[in-house]
Amino acid sequence: MSADNDPRTERLVLVTGGNRGIGLAIARAFQVSGDRVVVTHRSGMAPEGLEGVIMDVTDRESVESAFRSIEEKFGTVDVLIANAGITKDGLAVRMSETDFQDVVDTNLTGSFRVIQRALPGMMKKRAGRVVLIGSVVGLLGSAGQVNYAATKSALVGMARSFAREYGSRGITFNVVAPGFVDSDMTAVLSESLKEKYLAQIPLARFATTEEVATAVQFIASQGAGYITGAVIPIDGGLGMGN
Repeated sequence: MSADNDPRTERLVLVTGGNRGIGLAIARAFQVSGDRVVVTHRSGMAPEGLEGVIMDVTDRESVESAFRSIEEKFGTVDVLIANAGITKDGLAVRMSETDFQDVVDTNLTGSFRVIQRALPGMMKKRAGRVVLIGSVVGLLGSAGQVNYAATKSALVGMARSFAREYGSRGITFNVVAPGFVDSDMTAVLSESLKEKYLAQIPLARFATTEEVATAVQFIASQGAGYITGAVIPIDGGLGMGN
């Protein structure tokens, strides 16, 4: 029986960009539940108590090297959380092509690279969970974030295409789409801007990283085995109807 289908066996969970913010909260949640967790980071050390591996998702050789290291030490990945991403915001009329392409290469092509590399191991086991971290911005759009919104929207099409290709192998692909999250990114916003955003959110607050992690954990669980190709919003109702 595969690790994905056996609740007694710890799974190997890989979280890209799992050294801070939402990614770190996700990694900690899986760790607490008893799974073996590896996080990727581009430099420095892994957070205390977590296994880490250097990976730059924009570099195929870096992705390959990281996976070889993980597989030699722990075996193949059972659960992949494609979380690594960047922003390079700016109004479209002044956005450089480099800033557009850098965001695409990290958020979209980077996700493709890590999923593609994880697939052979999951196909062999005929089981696996892939969760892509999207954004409500990918559904609603956002002024000043043409590049970011485009990548997060594209993740939905990517996940659903993968779901159709590999569903027969027991692998699920879903998107968790957070809204505004109480994090370092929102901490730097002015009070007036925070109030503006909060006024658009029916629950009138930002999400916590732990709330996002809880949703990710569920969608990667044994109990969510019949959910694939879905978009799960964690946005306080901001994007409802999209």
